[in-house]
Amino acid sequence: MCRLHDCPGLDDNQAVTSEHEQFMVEALAQARLARDAGEVPIGAVVVLAGEVVGRGFNGPISRTDPTAHAEIVAIREAATAIGNYRLTGATLYVTIEPCLMCAGAFVHARIGTVVYGAQEPRTGALESTVRAAELPGHNHRVQVLGGILADDCRALMQTFFKERRSPRRDAGAASGSGLQAPGAVGSGADD
Repeated sequence: MCRLHDCPGLDDNQAVTSEHEQFMVEALAQARLARDAGEVPIGAVVVLAGEVVGRGFNGPISRTDPTAHAEIVAIREAATAIGNYRLTGATLYVTIEPCLMCAGAFVHARIGTVVYGAQEPRTGALESTVRAAELPGHNHRVQVLGGILADDCRALMQTFFKERRSPRRDAGAASGSGLQAPGAVGSGADD
């Protein structure tokens, strides 16, 4: 677990004040690994009984796998670590609001709570475009908490896409982030 004085994803001028923030700092560290690998910088950690049991960062490009979202990678690692595909009672921390595919995985894995950083207004499926955790017919309900270190999560995405656009290094580079500053209007990020 990340401690106040030793958080690998935390800038020197930031203070961690809650357990949710501590684990989001770990998810931000994973997001930076994605960024460094040329992937959209989204990171996730799965926590069970106060311990990180799974980590993941976006990898669809490098893994040639459209399902290799940070959340899915972290869930797979957690399931392997505990030896069970059910992660009952686990909390998943992710830097950006998850998509519909990932929301479905939370239900199947029996994740108890999803804590995310910044909203994703174009494809976010927990609050922005649909409330997937509340859809009728699911045999499991996931609790949702958004906005934890949202500014840090949003800034990482915005910086990544700003750097990708100028100068454009690759004609096939990912489209720009639409993650806006609070109160702004626009489209969302791709992951």
